[in-house]
Amino acid sequence: MASIKANARKVICIGRNYADHVKELNNVRPKQPFFFLKPPSSILPPNSGPVLRPKGVTLHYEVELAVIIGKEVRDLDANDEKGAMDAIDGYCLSIDMTGRNVQDEAKKKGLPWSIAKGFDTFLPISNYIPKALIADPHKVDLYLAVNGQLRQSDSTELMIFNIYRQLADISSVMTLAKGDMVLTGTPKGVGPVSVGDTMRAGIKVDGKELESIEVEVKEREGSYEFKET
Repeated sequence: MASIKANARKVICIGRNYADHVKELNNVRPKQPFFFLKPPSSILPPNSGPVLRPKGVTLHYEVELAVIIGKEVRDLDANDEKGAMDAIDGYCLSIDMTGRNVQDEAKKKGLPWSIAKGFDTFLPISNYIPKALIADPHKVDLYLAVNGQLRQSDSTELMIFNIYRQLADISSVMTLAKGDMVLTGTPKGVGPVSVGDTMRAGIKVDGKELESIEVEVKEREGSYEFKET
């Protein structure tokens, strides 16, 4: 799975793409897809160690379906479903870890979210899922549990903007390259995890689990400590 990380030139994340998640964070429902970036260095392949919580950071989980791009794409038409599907190489399950207090401060001050989303280990992923195993990426069930307690459980059919529209809007701004990852949004139920907690996330199609992630949270060593900007 190091190849997924090695081949990802960029990780593009769709924000606020499930209506109930928009509500739970008191955000405004977007009129069109919007997105932000996570650095590939944040990717945590399977069995590569724990998620590391930086000092002073309120750490939140967000389970998501990740799309892995299979070829260069630019200016894709939102109505071109075949073109979008042809551009997809495969999928994986992901957890978009977020420093919520870091993000909240950035939002209040009109600053970028890069720090809140970009720490090393802030993107645990599953093993690669071949495209053939997911006939329709809009009929996938995602779940995440913390210490055995279910926190997120919803279907990708609840997305506000489907994957075809996501890829169209992204590729109208920046060229999608082979190996790039697109995180398609998180459903309701996001929340905090603490040092010592264990997260388990899974992805199912027609009730059959395709892949899962199990990862512990530990304290991050180093000089960083959250302070007001």
